This record gives sequence, structure tokens and C-alpha cells, in this order.
Amino acid sequence: MIRKFVIALSLGDMALGTAACNTVRGAGDDLESAANTVDKEM
Repeated sequence: MIRKFVIALSLGDMALGTAACNTVRGAGDDLESAANTVDKEM
């Protein structure tokens, strides 16, 4: 029973970690795109 709980908890942590990395990467891409647009306008 404890083993199943630990496995489920580990899988949940990995899923959240992966989602967080994608979110941070996407935010970085958005900021870079905005900076490039401002540079083009100047």
C-alpha cells in the first residue's frame, strides 16, 4: 500500500515539474518575442 502511494506521489511530482518547466520556457519565449518587437520598432 505504501509503495503504491510513493509511486503515485513520484509520478505526480514529475508531472508537475514537467509542466512548470514548460511554463517557464514559454514565459521566457514570450519575453524574448516582446523584446525583439520593441527592438524592431526603435
